[in-house]
Amino acid sequence: MKESLDKALKVLKEGGIILYPTDTVWGIGCDATNTEAVERIFALKKRADAKAMLMLVGSDGQLQQYVREVPEIAWQLIDAAVNPLTIIYDEPVNISPALMAEDGSAGFRITNEYFSKTLCQRLRHPLVSTSANVSGKPTPGTFDEIAKEIIDGVDYVVEVRRDEKGTHTPSNIIKVGNDSVVKIIR
Repeated sequence: MKESLDKALKVLKEGGIILYPTDTVWGIGCDATNTEAVERIFALKKRADAKAMLMLVGSDGQLQQYVREVPEIAWQLIDAAVNPLTIIYDEPVNISPALMAEDGSAGFRITNEYFSKTLCQRLRHPLVSTSANVSGKPTPGTFDEIAKEIIDGVDYVVEVRRDEKGTHTPSNIIKVGNDSVVKIIR
């Protein structure tokens, strides 16, 4: 695991993109502050720039560095969540503008999965986390279901958790505005 973390961190710090396991499905990721790397992921996924990608952070404190105001209701939802929960916030800061939706919002999830959490903490920036598929194609539930073009299109494929089987699903997504209005997205 340490070797995979070290290699992934090196690639991310050099502006590369990785394929890695998360608390939900396998993700394509990069340093969320690096616009050039973010644009490479959009190109790999053949995804419209208008469709924002979410980010992972490794702690409450890291979230607060990248969202101007985390509404109290968001903390309550995070604490109550049984499944991984991505929250779209108003007024993200210090991230690539390419990750912001047209309304200026961006989605973050505090990951509790060991590999992605440790990687976020060591990177000291949010980690882009978008499903490992071409846009419009089914989200792969396991590593074995990831298309060769995605695997070949990244700079590093993490070695851990490749053999896992079972059901893996994307996170729930909600939007919490600064006015504390909650909207369920998925």
